[in-house]
Formats: sequence, C-alpha cells, structure tokens
Amino acid sequence: MSAIHIDETAGSDTTGTGAADQPYQSLGVALFKHGTDSSFLTRRDAAGTYEEPTQSSVKKAKKTAEGLEKKRKKADDLVRAENEEKEKRQQVLEQSRKIVLTEDASLPKASKAKIVHLEPLRSQRVRVFGWVHRLRVQKGLIFIVLRDGTGYLQAVLTGTSTQTYEALTLALESTVELVGTLQVVPEGKTAPGGHELAVDYWRLIGGSPGGDDAFSTKVNEHSDPSIQADLRHLVLRGETASSVLRLRAALLSAFRGAYAAHDILEVTPPCLVQTQVEGGATLFKLDYYGQPAFLTQSSQLYLETCLPSLGDVFCVQESFRAENSHTRRHLSEYTHMEAELAFIDFNDLMHHIETIICETVSTLLANPASAALIKQLNPAFEPPARPFLRMSYEDAIAWLREHKIQRPAEDAEGKPLLDAGGQVRMVDHEVGDDIAEAAERQMTDIIGKPMFLHGFPAELKAFYMKKIPAKEGKPTFTESCDLLMPNVGEIVGGSMRIEDMDELVAAYKREGIPVEPYYWFTDQRKYGTCAHGGYGLGVERFLAWLANRYTVRDCSLYPRWPGRATP
Repeated sequence: MSAIHIDETAGSDTTGTGAADQPYQSLGVALFKHGTDSSFLTRRDAAGTYEEPTQSSVKKAKKTAEGLEKKRKKADDLVRAENEEKEKRQQVLEQSRKIVLTEDASLPKASKAKIVHLEPLRSQRVRVFGWVHRLRVQKGLIFIVLRDGTGYLQAVLTGTSTQTYEALTLALESTVELVGTLQVVPEGKTAPGGHELAVDYWRLIGGSPGGDDAFSTKVNEHSDPSIQADLRHLVLRGETASSVLRLRAALLSAFRGAYAAHDILEVTPPCLVQTQVEGGATLFKLDYYGQPAFLTQSSQLYLETCLPSLGDVFCVQESFRAENSHTRRHLSEYTHMEAELAFIDFNDLMHHIETIICETVSTLLANPASAALIKQLNPAFEPPARPFLRMSYEDAIAWLREHKIQRPAEDAEGKPLLDAGGQVRMVDHEVGDDIAEAAERQMTDIIGKPMFLHGFPAELKAFYMKKIPAKEGKPTFTESCDLLMPNVGEIVGGSMRIEDMDELVAAYKREGIPVEPYYWFTDQRKYGTCAHGGYGLGVERFLAWLANRYTVRDCSLYPRWPGRATP
C-alpha cells in the first residue's frame, strides 16, 4: 500500500489526496480519511524530505481524527434526522391530502363583509376574504392576521382546520376565505379591531410560494433600495407603505373638501401640451401625430383660461420634469395640485395658501382614521401654527450670510469652481443668486417652522410672473413665493400673474418664446383681464412632510426618477 503524504506547508486538507504530488496539510485529517492502518510520510515544507511521523505527532493527530469523526457522525445523525423528518412530513402531507373540509350547513349563515365593517357583526358568523399578512403555527393551532385592504383581522384555526394539506403548506400572502364566529378579545388581550375570528371553515383561494421565493425572503426591511424599487408591487403590501398611500388618499380628499368649502372648482387639464411653462430644458418631448408635443410641466396656463367661466379653479394632475436630479425630494413625474384665483392681490394669495393647508391638516386630524395614520407614521407631528412666517428673498440672503451658509462658486456656464485643493469653492450668497436647494433646506430646518420665502428676482423666475415696480439701482423682483417646510423644503411655489397683455408679449420676446402658440393664453388679457394669481403644490412633498418620510419616492404609488420607469 502506498504511503499517505502530508506537507504541512504546501499540502491541502480540502483538495489533497495523499499522493506525493497532492499531499494533505495535516496528519490528523489524513488519519481521519485513511485510518490508522495506513502508512504516513510527513514533511515540514517542500524543501524538506518526507519522513515517518513521530509517535507524539501521531498521538496528537489521532485526537484530531477522533474529533473529526465525532463531527462526521454528528453531521450524519443530523442528516439522518432531517431525512427522517422530511419523510415523516411527507407522510403527514400525503395523509393531509385526504382531509377535505366542508362548511357545516347546520350553522347560521355567515354574513360576507369587509374587515372594516366587522364590528357590528360581533358574536355572529361572518365570511371574509383576504391575504395572509402574518402567520404563526403552533401545535394544533394556526394564527392568521388577514388583510383585505380595508383593515386587519386576527383569526384562529383549530382542530381539523389545521390538518389539511393547504393548512400545512400555507404561506404569507396566500389568499384565503375564512368563515367563523367573530368574538370580542378577552380583557387584557389585544387584536386589530378588538375582536378575532374563531374559524370553523376556510379554504385556500390562491397559494403563495415558500423557500427562496417566499414573500419574506423577497422583500424585507434590509433589502437593497434598488431591489425594493424593482419589487415595489410587493413592497406596497407592507404596513408602512400602504399606510402612506392611505394617508395620501385621505390627504387628497381633505384638500378637495377645503377647496369646495371656498367655492373653488376642480377641473382636469390635459397632460399632452404644445407649450412650455417652466422652461424648455425640462420638457419631455414626443411625437404627436407628426407634430411636436410635450408632457405638461404645469397646468397653470390652462387653469387661467377657466377663471372667466368657472371662477376660481384647481386641479390634481400629473406634471413631468426632465431634470436629471436624484435628490430625495425630486421626481420626474409627480402629482401637482394647482390653483388659480381671480381678483386677488399677493397677500391674498399667501393667505389663501396658508388657509387651504391649515384647513386640510385640521380635517385630517379631526378624522379618526387619518389621524391614526399620521400618529402611526409621524408620532411627533404638530399642526402648523398660523400665521406662517414670511421672509423676503433679500432678507433670506442676509440671513444666509449671517449664518455663514454658503453656496458653491460657479463659472459663467454654471459649472462648480474648485479651490487649490481640488474641492468645490464655497462663497457667500449675493442678491441675484438662486438660493441652492441645500442652503434653502438648511435655513428652513434651522428656523423650524413653515415659512413663505417671497419676492424673488425676475431673472430667476418664470416669464408669466408679475413684477414689483423696480426701485432705482435695484434689481427687479417678482410677486412670487415659495412655501418651505422643515425637513422637506419647498412644497408650494406660487405667484401673481402678469395681467397686462403688452407686458406679457414683451415677456415672451425677452425669453425667446414664440407668441403664436400661446394665443389662447394671451387672449385672457385681451378679453377682460384681471388681477389673478396661483400656485402649485407638490403632493408627494407635502405628504413627506406630513408623514415624516425621508424621500418623496415613498410617497408615490410607483415613483419615477431618472433611470427608473419600472415596474
């Protein structure tokens, strides 16, 4: 019999075979694999010669081999036990296929109901449908928290109900029908809605996989953000994501109620347009039956045309901005709530924005369901106090300089300038600068309350904004405002609109905008002009403030940002 070779330096216990050219690394492993009846030759390194091992090294190696043998036996026992358990489970599963549940016709007829409507049906038999949101299995018991989109229901399966094949293979997110008696939970116990369902009959409607495809494996709080974005359709099933969307629905309803209370009518402007509002650089262009068209940046121009016939109006419409911005408060598609008001001045406009927001928040807090959502998502939320702080653009520049909040220095093309060390050079803000998002948000967070920033330079704002008569030696400012909220920044942008036709035509020419495509907008100044103003509110940003979400992406059903258009 050939000797077994061990090279303590160059050998390998994993890939070695014991041959001279494939030695083991340790004598203990060689003994474990080949037994004590074999002969062994060892060497310290490749430069040495193979020799028989000493008695002391053999004795030490035997202990190692014995330890490895114990581990092997333990592993074998574990595999054997697992196989026996699998075989036993397979037998149980085979037997479970023979169990067929039938609903007891002698019991009172069950009332079909959504979970949200169950409370009046306590002590009665009910029939509910939904998804298995949580699942806990004990000996002879299965606890299910059912979700149907209207609420959550705790249910208990006992006896034969837990022994069917469907019960033994039940997984999270399966759809089921549960029938049983709705019982109030005992004092000291808790359950959603204060009751639980004692199930006497149930059936599986749609199964859900286990293993690598199990819901909890695919989606969890530790998943990479890009994976969560790809699986947004599954993320939505979580309590936090669904609560944010419920609050969003309540928020839109409350806003509509506030507008209705002020006799402001909802209209639905088009998304496909052939004019721009906020500058051509952020337009999504498309071919529209051979003509150039765009996805709307704002519905403002269309809202203005409604004032003479419908009075004050608002819309809840998607807007699209082709900005290559990946910040936590930017989306390429967002829900834009816009309003236009006639016969107002600039102070009226800011007062109106403040009123609509505060009345909307009050409505949400007065409703138990939406108040509970706010409490769940943002326990520290406090409604904003009126009146909102108002700070002019010039005062804001002074505030930023006083608090040493700087901006990146830029060249004539808007590219950052670097210092000698290769870092972006920072400089103080000057009147005429566009206050950067980071500086604006830092200022808002320090002040810590809602704030109207108003009176921006004309060259920084859109062509349609009404100008404040310029003072000698000073730049021209506009009757414009941004409403800033702590932790989010700007959530509303608004202004008074140019009401004089000649001034509007001059603004077109100054911006290089052709007059002809805007004839319908210009006509508003021709056929009975008036002082008017309006604003746009980003619903996702407002919701991020209300629900204390880090990013607006959490506040959209299927968010879109640069590079993301799925699912």
